[in-house]
Amino acid sequence: MPGSQKPEKNESEIDLLALVMVIWRARILLFISLVVGVLLGAFVILRATPLYEANSLLQLEERASNLALPSAMQDMLAGGGTAAALIETETEILRSRMVLGDAVRELGLVISAEPEPFPILGKLPARLGLSGEGWFKAYEHGNEGIIVAAMSAPEELSAEEFVLTNLGGGAYGLKMHDGRELQGRVGDELKDAQSGLVLKIGDLIGPEGRRFILRHSSVAAAVRDIQERLTIGGAGRNAKLLRVSYRDVSPRQAELVLAAITRSYVGQNIGRSAAEADNSLKFIEEQLPIAQTAVVQAQQEMNAYQQSQQSVDVTYETRSLLDKAAELEGKLNELALQEEDLKKRFTVNHPTYQQLLDARRTLQSQLSEIREVTATLPETQKEIFNLSRNLEVAAEVYTQLLNRAQELRVVRASTVGSVRVIDVAYATNRQVTPKVQQTIAIAAILGLIIGIGIAFLRHFLRQGIRGGEDIEALGLPVFGTITYSDDVAGHRSRRGDLPIHALESPQDLTIEAMRSLRTSLHFGMLDHSSKMLLVTSTAPGAGKSFTSINLAVIAAEAGQRVVVVDADLRRGYLRRYVKQPKNAVGLAEYLSGQATLEQIVLPGPTPNMAVICSGRYPPNPSELLMRAEFEQMIEALNREFDLVIVDSPPVLAVTDPVIMSRYAGATLLVVRHMETVRGEIEAAQRAFEIAGNKITGAVLNGYKQSEVSSYGGGQYYYYNYRYSYKSDADR
Repeated sequence: MPGSQKPEKNESEIDLLALVMVIWRARILLFISLVVGVLLGAFVILRATPLYEANSLLQLEERASNLALPSAMQDMLAGGGTAAALIETETEILRSRMVLGDAVRELGLVISAEPEPFPILGKLPARLGLSGEGWFKAYEHGNEGIIVAAMSAPEELSAEEFVLTNLGGGAYGLKMHDGRELQGRVGDELKDAQSGLVLKIGDLIGPEGRRFILRHSSVAAAVRDIQERLTIGGAGRNAKLLRVSYRDVSPRQAELVLAAITRSYVGQNIGRSAAEADNSLKFIEEQLPIAQTAVVQAQQEMNAYQQSQQSVDVTYETRSLLDKAAELEGKLNELALQEEDLKKRFTVNHPTYQQLLDARRTLQSQLSEIREVTATLPETQKEIFNLSRNLEVAAEVYTQLLNRAQELRVVRASTVGSVRVIDVAYATNRQVTPKVQQTIAIAAILGLIIGIGIAFLRHFLRQGIRGGEDIEALGLPVFGTITYSDDVAGHRSRRGDLPIHALESPQDLTIEAMRSLRTSLHFGMLDHSSKMLLVTSTAPGAGKSFTSINLAVIAAEAGQRVVVVDADLRRGYLRRYVKQPKNAVGLAEYLSGQATLEQIVLPGPTPNMAVICSGRYPPNPSELLMRAEFEQMIEALNREFDLVIVDSPPVLAVTDPVIMSRYAGATLLVVRHMETVRGEIEAAQRAFEIAGNKITGAVLNGYKQSEVSSYGGGQYYYYNYRYSYKSDADR
């Protein structure tokens, strides 16, 4: 109301209650969106291909080197890596083309054959157990099967699909990638010389006309497909275990593929361990003949010298030096063998390699000291020492090589690798995807989210007048606020006569609001010479006719002599409130000179009240209203009645209200709560101002407290001037 003050509210604040009310008002929409979401979720589940999962558990052990190295060097070769690093390394090996390629070749996974699924529906008919008839019999229904005994194709056909159609009686047709049609029989080999395709079908199950899709992909493509379905992860934070799982449309096939993958992985692990022993054994076997020749040669040289000098023995001191030198020479030779193995693994700058070089320099230094001591011996003793040392060193080297070769043969024969299968591949008959409960829950949540989004979008786009303060902000005083009534809702859409709410429910809150409006208008029109109250709206459906007839009844009950005029010559229906027929004479007949004023003034439903109907809808309403007869009628009614209420058409639809406003003492704009927008009111004000008049005030109709919300940062100007307001003479 004018002069009323409301505390300002920070626009950045969010009214949670308003949000809840927006959602509550859209509860039917939310329920529908929830149901639709659940149905879509069920559709996704039924059309999806169910997948089953096979699982296996592998243990990873530290990899021990077969090299005969010192313990410190063995620790360095072991690497000392963490469990996480070991698991990451073995995971990549398990996913490699080397491992998966062996599984693909073992099981022939380059060949795939499956029934042609329904377009869009996918697996839905098969999941529902529908029988295929007519045009649909070509697609998958769950009662078909195919076994491809053999299939080979050139590499260029790896991405092509071949459509096989069951012709019945063991015969089938094969549609090639280039559109050619071939025919074959189950059990016979089909060869196509032009493309190089070779196909042999082992078995074909299903009704005649059922189609199957055949593919012969490359090994690389099959490996990529397995990699997408293979999942590998650690079993614990510090546990050196791998959990491996594989998904397939068949639980049995999932087991077979995963078992083949683990066999290939364990096999390559054992082969890698045995390869180390093989490389070392190969080197030693190459050195054995050389060492044996060195022993023979040293023995011959020793014997020849002893015979020439007739000396067969050495002193105790010389023997001690000889034994020490032989020991050092043996260690140096052992390091030489180890160095050959390290060369294949590391560069010379590696710590392990450097440790071996340091050990060799130490032994060489000790050997040099012995040689310096032997240099002071007599010539005969010196020569015998050298020859004996050469013989013992050669014999020691040869013995070491023989022992090492035997050890490596045992290692190679007993190699088990560093991977152990704890749990073999196993799959249950419980599908892992699609997840029914999870999918339904997600679909339901998405449905609710979409529903809430639509509700808020609709709420924001429909930024209608929320209260009297919105109207007053446009410079229009609010004479009254008429509350919404469920009993009145839907009156306009009814057929036949309409009830007058002021007579049927005089104690209703809506009628009490009408009495308040009557009081405001009474004082607002005291200073006006004309007693005419023009009632209009911006668009149809605002409730101006309801306001006009009920306001007239309440004013008449208060003792005023009131006449209500239906000036809507296009779609007026006030006659339905006073139970008058379509052809009842009214304003149109008076303005066209076909009836007098006394003939069109009809008694109202209550004392002190009269009614003038619109009459038959004319083809030229605006021209009739511009005639002098309308002004004369208003002057006559002003003399006879205390209040003349004129129900006019919407001002944004036609120009009739602007024409009649010249004779009005007050112009009342009926604004529909939450439907009439700010821009429409501004447009109505401009329409009257252009004609030199103005709107006296407004009444807020259909007010709903539940829809009052301060949520939203700004006012939306969402309206359209192009109304369709055609005659409904057939009503």
